Amino acid sequence: MIKKITRITTQKKNTSRYNIYLTKQDGGEEYAFSVDEAVLIEFHLRKGLELDEAMIDTLVKKDTLQKGYTLAVNFLSYRMRTIKEMNDYLIKKEIEPEHKSKILEKLMKEGYLNDKEFAKAFVQTRINTSNKGPLLVKKELIEKGVSQAIASEAITKYPYEIQYEKAEKWVEKKFRSTKKDSFRKQIQNLQANLNQKGFTQDVIQDVLQSLDNAKDHDAEWDALVYQGEKLVRKHKKKYSGFEFRNKVKEGLFRKGFTMESINKFMDENLEE
Repeated sequence: MIKKITRITTQKKNTSRYNIYLTKQDGGEEYAFSVDEAVLIEFHLRKGLELDEAMIDTLVKKDTLQKGYTLAVNFLSYRMRTIKEMNDYLIKKEIEPEHKSKILEKLMKEGYLNDKEFAKAFVQTRINTSNKGPLLVKKELIEKGVSQAIASEAITKYPYEIQYEKAEKWVEKKFRSTKKDSFRKQIQNLQANLNQKGFTQDVIQDVLQSLDNAKDHDAEWDALVYQGEKLVRKHKKKYSGFEFRNKVKEGLFRKGFTMESINKFMDENLEE
């Protein structure tokens, strides 16, 4: 059945959408459907245009596709997205699989979705705004759906020099944040934290190696005394003699102090 467009009005809440009114059998008119401005222009919809059922169905499907595309573009307006992020978003919005594929294809063709460009920009942002190393940044990229190959290529833009500078700055801030741990224990903690932050092993080793010259022997002795006195208070009520001394010695060794320093503490502070 052929129907004629009698009126086209702009929606009050969304001026980019238009209500389409068609003729009725009794000669009046009725609201039929609404379309996006892009669909209105593409199909040259105007008052007096005749539409059959097949064309009306085509317009409705085209508009559904356009609404999904508009949602996708709005989602991209906040920040760049990976193809996987966009795919997951369209699924969440219950976009039909057929339309979802077309939307993704169109966005990629137009350059709005590009995992290589996303990865490149993501790495640069992490370099500029965080203390994360390249291995952690790579892990984040993969979690966002970027392929292993693209992620690996992207982190080549995170060179050794920048890694070292960031790791060194962080270590200088954290080093000796607590003077109650042994030097070796502090190094172990720093190494663990740098690993968690995703720095490469060569950078971690080089940064921590530079701390050897910064070892403060007086601070190390003060830390040993502090930890030793704690162990003495902990074990003196339960143990005595050789067993007591051995418990204190074992505890200090586990905390990273050298046997030479431990023996000195034992000789100076504990009676046989």
